[in-house]
Amino acid sequence: MIYKQFQDRKLSALGFGCMRLPTVGGNDANINETETARLIARAMERGVNYYDTAWGYHAGNSETVMGRILKQYPRDSFYLASKFPGYDLSNMGKVEEIFDQQLEKCQVDYFDFYLFHNVCEMNIDAYLDPKFHIYDSLMARKKAGQIRHLGFSAHGDLDTMKRFLEAYGKDMEFCQIQLNWLDWDFQDAKGKVDLLDSWGIPVWVMEPLRGGKLARLSDEYAARLKELRPGEGVPAWAFRFVQSLPSVAVTLSGMSTIEQVEDNLNTFTEEKPLNPQELKTLLDIADSMTGQTSVPCTACRYCTTHCPQGLDIPMLLELYNEHVFSGGGFIAPMRVAQLPDGKKPSACVGCRSCEAVCPQRIKISEALASFSARLG
Repeated sequence: MIYKQFQDRKLSALGFGCMRLPTVGGNDANINETETARLIARAMERGVNYYDTAWGYHAGNSETVMGRILKQYPRDSFYLASKFPGYDLSNMGKVEEIFDQQLEKCQVDYFDFYLFHNVCEMNIDAYLDPKFHIYDSLMARKKAGQIRHLGFSAHGDLDTMKRFLEAYGKDMEFCQIQLNWLDWDFQDAKGKVDLLDSWGIPVWVMEPLRGGKLARLSDEYAARLKELRPGEGVPAWAFRFVQSLPSVAVTLSGMSTIEQVEDNLNTFTEEKPLNPQELKTLLDIADSMTGQTSVPCTACRYCTTHCPQGLDIPMLLELYNEHVFSGGGFIAPMRVAQLPDGKKPSACVGCRSCEAVCPQRIKISEALASFSARLG
């Protein structure tokens, strides 16, 4: 196992994400605890010491199951991470109550790592609102030793992350972001890494395989990668990509089968970062994959000066591209939900004034109508 130095700790470069544990009958709330214990035992045996759970994973059962399983191991043999569930605004006034319940569910006296969960456009105002005492409460828990290291996870855009860091960045010790070779440009993961680098905050990686999408590629793309690294499987390329980034400390992978555990463990026995040619090939494939479903907006913003509704068309098209490529998901709906009704894609009146000045000749009104329909 590769280990990364984080302050006075050595963390396994591969972290066990506990959002996709094996289940019974495909019911996400019904975790197969026996099989999960087997996967954890194998991970422990091979040197994984970082386990990441959260209040909402597996309908609230991940923390409970992981608490029972990890109780079988010495407390100093693993690092446990959980998160304050700010993705649900109804939780904002319950930070003390929820934290105490999390300690109880996980059967621990402290969390090695604790995060503000999913900082995004939906909750940034609430996270920054002093009336909820979230920051003050978590800092007090840290002072009391119940949190050893405090950080945050983010699915929001760059500006949202900047707002959070301007408020709390001096106390953030790590940040967890969606980072993979497809999203390096597509979701500006590169910009987020650069931002965190400027703050001196190490990166934790979530969704390195983009929910499994990057574990399987078309024969054409797989052949291009195999030509460069004949002995490397497609999923390993995603991990080699993040191994190429100096800022990355821990890469989380949600593993639900013993085969996935073994494959990932074998990948993390050594670092094999990508060389410039390999990196270029991978990013070229990413461009090709996203280009097949994306509208080719370059954010020149000519359109916005001609929109009678004052819509931020480039931003809406960026979210549309994400939603189409992902086949749904929560990111685009989450961001659109925070917009005033008059600024959502449904506010487009179809006048086509924007299309008359679009250098890319994008059928903007059709794209926004499609986006609105997809969002329901």
